[in-house]
Amino acid sequence: MAGYSFMNDLSNVVRMDEPITRGPAPRWQKKHLDASNTSVNMSLNVSRGKMNASLNCSTNQSKTPSKGGSSRSKTPSKTPSKTPSKSPRSNPSSKSPTPGKSGGDRFIPNRLATDFDLGSFKLKQQAPEEGESPTQAEKQRVMSENLHGRDINNQRILSYQNKAPLPPEGYQNHLKVVYTQSKTPASVKGTTRYIPQAPDRILDAPEICDDYYLNLIDWGHNNILAVALGASVYLWNAATGSIEQLLELESNDNVSSLSWIQAGEGEHLAVGTSLGTIQLWDTSAMKRERIMAGHGGRVGSLSWNSYILSSGSRTGQIIHSDVRMREHNVLTTNGHTQEVCGLKWSPDGRYLASGGNDNLLNVWPVNHGTMHTQAQPLYSLSAHQAAVKAVAWCPWQPHVLASGGGTADRCIRFWNCNTGVLLNTVDTKSQVCAILWSAHYKELISGHGYANNQLIIWKYPSMAKVTELTGHSARVLHMAMSPDGTTVISAGADETLRLWKCFAVDPAKKKSTKEVKAEPSLLKTRIR
Repeated sequence: MAGYSFMNDLSNVVRMDEPITRGPAPRWQKKHLDASNTSVNMSLNVSRGKMNASLNCSTNQSKTPSKGGSSRSKTPSKTPSKTPSKSPRSNPSSKSPTPGKSGGDRFIPNRLATDFDLGSFKLKQQAPEEGESPTQAEKQRVMSENLHGRDINNQRILSYQNKAPLPPEGYQNHLKVVYTQSKTPASVKGTTRYIPQAPDRILDAPEICDDYYLNLIDWGHNNILAVALGASVYLWNAATGSIEQLLELESNDNVSSLSWIQAGEGEHLAVGTSLGTIQLWDTSAMKRERIMAGHGGRVGSLSWNSYILSSGSRTGQIIHSDVRMREHNVLTTNGHTQEVCGLKWSPDGRYLASGGNDNLLNVWPVNHGTMHTQAQPLYSLSAHQAAVKAVAWCPWQPHVLASGGGTADRCIRFWNCNTGVLLNTVDTKSQVCAILWSAHYKELISGHGYANNQLIIWKYPSMAKVTELTGHSARVLHMAMSPDGTTVISAGADETLRLWKCFAVDPAKKKSTKEVKAEPSLLKTRIR
């Protein structure tokens, strides 16, 4: 029998004068089959409607309608599938759901996610009374939430779409990462500003002393820059560009520090010398007022607090001098064992910061009722690993102090002097010689020595680099800020002074400043 079947199949295959019965149907047969299936489905829908309408009739109707039936269904059927079904007869009760709209129709897209009872209640719900007290309203809200299990005020009557399914755990959309990283946030766009990379002006500074521990430039409130070159002091008027020589020391004496008196106190300049004396000059009259002695070594740092002049020397002493009195020395402190190279009063006059070659940073509190400090430091901070010359107080947070260390440390540290807590530390990768805060932006600028000799502008408090200013061929020794807070001058060991307009204010955003009356000076009495 098996052999007979095999021979029969073989003869059917070899025979070429008859149509092939096995194999895929031709395209015209598929179209004809799809059309017949559509007519069958339409007839079945019509017959189902007639059967439901005539349940009590005794006449039995054929369940399979004829192909030539011309009756149409009231509801048009959906577009037939392009792929023919395997059987010409289909189950009339089975319907393939529309993708993405399971359990819905054309009027209510998603019936499964819709609470019809809640919808009916909200449609018939009456508006609350106007005279209802807040306590009663809150009580009713809590009762409603407990009864329904949720806040029905935020519940929709009809749900038009399902929430997107959550991605599998650990899935990451790579395109989203690429496009979000490439976009610049609006906050960053708004804070960007143009900072010139080249200096606005370059001045020669021949014979400027290449010494890390000295402070040889200072820019006064009168817009005059004082520069010490060897044994001489020169005054450069930034408004007119004129240069005058203020003084020249005799014998082997050299200038080791300079400091202008505070605004409103006059036109006086304090000059520290390598022989341990301090000279006080009236620059408006171009004459020396007095000489104050007391230090046993060179005076490398000076700072004013009203009529009190604080000076630090190589011996580690800090002397507070009242320049109005004949006996000027009102207090001498010994908080350092080596040279005091950084000295700065806070803007509110509450603290004095002193940095020394002994790697110490001391914070001295003011003595109540006076303008000088107490005899003992409030905090003695030893976090730096090298000499601390760069000290600067934040202008908008007077209790925040920034300090910078030398070559072995290379770090800028921020301190809260109300608590003595270290706020932040940033490794600058090079020697920190000077720090200045900006009065117009939440930024600060630092001058560096070995090995890059650059100036860096930092964003505070994130301490992100804004830009680097290069040009000095040797280390940046000193920095000073112009009275309007827009220009920084840097003095380098390459014997040049470079002016950088790095904090210029946008004229459109500049606020109108009111005229401030100058307070009467405490130095109206003659300095002895």
